[in-house]
Amino acid sequence: MVPHLITSLNGPINELEQRILESMPAIERWFRLEWMEHTPPFYCSVDLRNAGFKLAPVDTDLFPSGFNHLTPEMLPLAVQAAMAAIEKICPEAKNLLVIPAAQTRSSFYLANLQRLIAVFTQAGLNVRLGSLDPALKQPQTLPLAEGGELTLEPLMRNRGRLGLKNFDPCTILLNTDLPEGVPKVLQGLHEQYLLPPLHAGWSVRRKSQHLRSYEELAKKFAKLLGMDPWLINPMHALCGQVDIRDSAGLDCVRGHVETLLGKIKRKYKEYGISERPFVVVKPDSGSSGMGILTVRDVKDVDALVRAGADLPAPGAMLVQEGVPTYERMHDAVAEPVVYMIDRYVVGGFYRVHAERGIDENLCAPGSRYVPLAFASSTQLPKRGEKPGASPPNRFYMYGVIGRLAMAAASYELEATDPEAEVYA
Repeated sequence: MVPHLITSLNGPINELEQRILESMPAIERWFRLEWMEHTPPFYCSVDLRNAGFKLAPVDTDLFPSGFNHLTPEMLPLAVQAAMAAIEKICPEAKNLLVIPAAQTRSSFYLANLQRLIAVFTQAGLNVRLGSLDPALKQPQTLPLAEGGELTLEPLMRNRGRLGLKNFDPCTILLNTDLPEGVPKVLQGLHEQYLLPPLHAGWSVRRKSQHLRSYEELAKKFAKLLGMDPWLINPMHALCGQVDIRDSAGLDCVRGHVETLLGKIKRKYKEYGISERPFVVVKPDSGSSGMGILTVRDVKDVDALVRAGADLPAPGAMLVQEGVPTYERMHDAVAEPVVYMIDRYVVGGFYRVHAERGIDENLCAPGSRYVPLAFASSTQLPKRGEKPGASPPNRFYMYGVIGRLAMAAASYELEATDPEAEVYA
């Protein structure tokens, strides 16, 4: 099932789908060469927006926590990808320590952990959970909503290694983006593989760095396909220290909003798009989904400040081209989310929100998740099908753009690797 596109401007998307399908051998070779030179993130998820005239990633999460939304039919792909990832990193591995986010009480998040444990257990690993909470001194049982339970155990640090009681892992998998910074217990682990690396957390990571890396790759990819990179790339600009509550740095925000809206209008005119463009103002770091402002005019910035809207916290601020989503499912706005392990697409789902508009953030309370029904190993893309009519072809197109964002994340992590600076 593919959500209904409610815009007549789906010609460019159908053309993009057709071009991607016709170029499949060249695309897969291009990715293969990229992975020979750059290590993909261990896992990630990418939120996409399909505007009918443009398909672009709007968020890339390097610590995905929605594996519970993948269907059982998708699990074989996830297990195979996990096997490949582990074999590449630590072929002799038998123990995997998963460190979850501090907010482990959510039933949805616990279901995500349960699914992760199932995937890596079937990949041939003994999997246990370790807590970053220093107050946890004894194993804690966490009941699951659909029955069963998980056990969360206190971490034990022994010089250069981290583990649990009677459990010494080769690899440690972080399922938390470390929003409060890197705890001491995770520092200096040179004898074990820590995935993703610590500099993938929000103490170091910045969305602007990822967008710069993505823009670079989008241009290369667009040249390969002979198309305009704007069709897959959201334009952006960055302001330094901004405190919207105190009007500090607002001139920079206003300037970038005005400039970016002008660029978008020119692109809309070029493609015959009559929509009113918008931009999104959001913090350059963090993944909470809070403090995201939709702006259609420079005057909107001051109006939102006066209204006391859900304002971003002080810090660097990103002004990003807004990509509307014209996909609807059961009369609610929807956006596809693609999940990947290593360099493989393992599945995905649609994030659906009945109370949000086409220009709003859907990662908010009230959202629900509908699995990508065609994302199974038995439905491969079908070249020659009429564009827009084949669900597997649509999913393949989503997977290509998702992998492009994942490749950008590998460039991003290389650019911010503190050890690379030491040995460069």
